[in-house]
Amino acid sequence: MSENEHECSISDAIEGKMIHTRNLTKIQRYGGIEQNILQNVNVDIEAGEFVCLLGPSGSGKSSLMNMFGLIDTPTSGDLLMMGHDVTNLKERQRINLRRGSIGNIFQSFGLIEELNVFENIELPLQYLKYNKQTRYSKVTAVLDRLNITHLKKYYPKQLDGLHKQLVGIGRAIVIEPDILLADEPTGCLNSNSGSKIMEVLNSINEQGTTIVMATHSANDADKAQRIVQIFDGHIITENIKNRL
Repeated sequence: MSENEHECSISDAIEGKMIHTRNLTKIQRYGGIEQNILQNVNVDIEAGEFVCLLGPSGSGKSSLMNMFGLIDTPTSGDLLMMGHDVTNLKERQRINLRRGSIGNIFQSFGLIEELNVFENIELPLQYLKYNKQTRYSKVTAVLDRLNITHLKKYYPKQLDGLHKQLVGIGRAIVIEPDILLADEPTGCLNSNSGSKIMEVLNSINEQGTTIVMATHSANDADKAQRIVQIFDGHIITENIKNRL
């Protein structure tokens, strides 16, 4: 295939898609030993979908999430995000695209202990150069949306796991991202708190945000619209769920 034919193929493939991968491969080298982390991964995620990557520890789902988050790069294959071919972007270009378009939710919350709830949620807006008034308005709206306004002056050490994750979600959505990536978002929570977090994610998705979640929990995966099952770096099944 010529370069022009390849570009046309990519252009056709990404129409209407938030994420598109073709033959995505990741190889890690440990000394003289190579390990295949991802092998020929083909995934398409449409705008507005809630897709779950389901697999056990070591299956490659977190590595794939790191690529979707523009934190890592593939060894080979094509990766397109939000209409951009990001396979060979320079680091500064990746950072700029990531900051304004991708929100991240982490298993261990990732909050800054020295900042209170309001300040933790506000932080990504400061990197995007919003003025103080706009930051205040956006953070206040998110606090209200997540019903945690009463906690805005609390510090992470004063919060339980559920509320830490709600703050983490608030920080991820305050930039109004095109894609929300959630890597094991209920992994540090009990079942009741985890169910509440899944309700919040479903609510965010219903308002139009594309969500990709990685988990080993079949129960959490069942809350998504589509399950992509991954094992030993391979996509092995895809199932469409009908949410009520």
